[in-house]
Amino acid sequence: MENEDTTILNFKGYNFQRDLVDTDLLENLENFEVRDDDVFVITYPKSGTIWTQQILSLIYFEGHRNSTENLETLDRAPFLEYNIRNVDFSKRPSPRLFCSHIPYFLAPKGFKNKKVKIVYVYRNPKDILNSYFHFSNMVALLEASDTIERFMKKFLDGKVVGSVWFDHIRGWYEHRHDFNILFMMYEEMNKDLRSSVLKICKFLEKDLSEEDVDAIVRQATFPNMKLDSKANYDKILQNEIGKRSEGYFLRKGIVGDWKNHLTVEQNERFDRIFQKKMKDFPLKFIWDINED
Repeated sequence: MENEDTTILNFKGYNFQRDLVDTDLLENLENFEVRDDDVFVITYPKSGTIWTQQILSLIYFEGHRNSTENLETLDRAPFLEYNIRNVDFSKRPSPRLFCSHIPYFLAPKGFKNKKVKIVYVYRNPKDILNSYFHFSNMVALLEASDTIERFMKKFLDGKVVGSVWFDHIRGWYEHRHDFNILFMMYEEMNKDLRSSVLKICKFLEKDLSEEDVDAIVRQATFPNMKLDSKANYDKILQNEIGKRSEGYFLRKGIVGDWKNHLTVEQNERFDRIFQKKMKDFPLKFIWDINED
């Protein structure tokens, strides 16, 4: 029997990162006071959270777009459950932006008023698995895995922060009519960032000029974000989270990197489980950068 992962806190059947989670907030999450103009980015870990956080921050804050304000992206769109700055959310000015990995069944009751806007970003799970494996080996607060095989077993069993990927995406999608939610595919964002930004703006009812959209797209490309310490969580990694090896929150950001890491047998096993769990699931997945 494998040792239990002590870095995980299971709350109501869902796994959080023990050392960072705000347990008081979790206990009262159902009654968290949402505002009609709140916007939430919701993802399973390693699905483009920071990227979308950056895009939303650039859409909402002129001072971010034109670089007149020197503020970390995490402070513009903090994590709901990982409130590492101990911000009093009730005192933040509207409109408030948040990020979260929570499953649909832990969402605050106020989400169901359908005014709160949710941008759910999903990514092909083989790239998530690969990205998560490297990330958990770099970040000191997560349990490292010596092989991708060992991590794949944990990932498929849901013994990671974020629990079972299949349950997370199915839960939010199958309950989409309860919420005001837009589903965005990571790979589409990667392929056509401008169209994706415009689609998000339309959902958020933000009418921006061509110049503003240009500025957002320019600053939200993966290479530019990786060079931006405020977007790439450099200080947070150094100070609050800690690293056990060199690396960045944003690693490669490419589509299909799983092919460089999974064996044929691992890939076939993953496919079998995917087909079984996601049969009849209508959202499209792109596994390779050359796919349409």
